[in-house]
Amino acid sequence: MPKIVTYNVNGIKARMERLLEYLAEQQPDVVCLQELKGADETLPVGEIEAAGYGAVWHGQKGFNGVAILARGQQPVERQRGLAGDPEDAHSRYIEAEIGDLVVASIYLPNGNPQPGPKFDYKLKWMERLADRARALLAEERPVVLAGDYNVIPNDDDTFSVRAMATDALMQPESRERYRTLLAQGWTDSLRTRFPGGGIWTFWDYQAGAWQRDAGFRIDHLLLSPIAADRFLGAGVDKEYRGREKASDHAPTWVSLR
Repeated sequence: MPKIVTYNVNGIKARMERLLEYLAEQQPDVVCLQELKGADETLPVGEIEAAGYGAVWHGQKGFNGVAILARGQQPVERQRGLAGDPEDAHSRYIEAEIGDLVVASIYLPNGNPQPGPKFDYKLKWMERLADRARALLAEERPVVLAGDYNVIPNDDDTFSVRAMATDALMQPESRERYRTLLAQGWTDSLRTRFPGGGIWTFWDYQAGAWQRDAGFRIDHLLLSPIAADRFLGAGVDKEYRGREKASDHAPTWVSLR
């Protein structure tokens, strides 16, 4: 029963103790990391390998950065970055094979402030992701698109619609592109497990958001039809958000047969 996790660590150096703790306690089979905030040559490959995980990395100095870890084996990299914008230097996408699974780690642009160039970049990036997702579906394989999508898909995916109303994460254009992606044939695993919403994956550091449970759901694991046929469960390891010097995201997971 593979457990596949997406985890925005918000700086892997600052969060290394928490990450190693999570790997030791939960022993997930695959972990997709986002927001590493480090260049490839500075990433803690040795510590990850010592914890029993092989890894592929797509780092970037200071911000962004994605990785895929696999317990007891080395992921086989398939692609880094998305086609469609040769000038895009952001490290936001990496894709690998792990056994019969194809897994992508995604760190979608935030898009704030909106309107503006950052929001335009977000929407175009989502269109490029949709192109790649369509190509992956054509392979007819078990695929998991895991990551921080920076999209709140539904009103019941946030503690307060009013508080988030002007945020790029909840704009109609962001939601429409997310729905368009799902309409290709992808299954939102956490939504499938909790169709009524009210499940958060992110709590801001500001304004006592964690203490008030004022969160929202932006970390998603999308399953191709063949992966969805193997769906067993999904959840959020919420407790890890409450630990000392934790990321503002909680590890979010899906389990497959």
